[in-house]
Amino acid sequence: MHSRQWKRREFISLLGGATAWPLAARAQQPMQVIGYVDLASATENGNFAAAFRKALNETGSVEGKNVTIEYHWLEGRYERLPTLMAELVGRPVAVIATPASIPAAQAAKAATSAIPIVFGVGEDPVKLGLVASLSRPGGNATGVNFFVGEVVAKRLGLLHDLVPAAARIAVIVNPANVAVNEATVRDVKKSTGTLEPKAS
Repeated sequence: MHSRQWKRREFISLLGGATAWPLAARAQQPMQVIGYVDLASATENGNFAAAFRKALNETGSVEGKNVTIEYHWLEGRYERLPTLMAELVGRPVAVIATPASIPAAQAAKAATSAIPIVFGVGEDPVKLGLVASLSRPGGNATGVNFFVGEVVAKRLGLLHDLVPAAARIAVIVNPANVAVNEATVRDVKKSTGTLEPKAS
């Protein structure tokens, strides 16, 4: 398990590498199937998928040759997650990959304790219930914790430096992404206590 701040390409490359271990463990099957679940659209996050394929290729898992990737682009329809995960588990697929999506990772974890899950999240995966600990994840899930929540205070501080006289700051969140919303609002409220409006 890895923890640090990643650029998109680095993150998906690592995610693709993490996916390789469960595929190798099931090498006796002629064609592995990865369930790739993204809450955005192919237009928005197609670069994620491209980097994911590239990283898999570098580990010897080549799409169309010895691995099949089934892409599920939910386009913001969070309500489809439980049904989709149940379908993937029922088949079953060899791996479920959930790049940069806490709700998808949690839905996968809730759906199976046997199929390997490779995730990428911006919050503490221990608090999210995905792994037992960072050093010893255990269970069937592994992936990347790239710091997003931890930099909320820093972002707010930078905004304050740019607009020191601002007395009100709006926080825009996705109401369907409960876990991220709660953490973001909590961290923003905590950070505002140290900021005071300054005259321009």
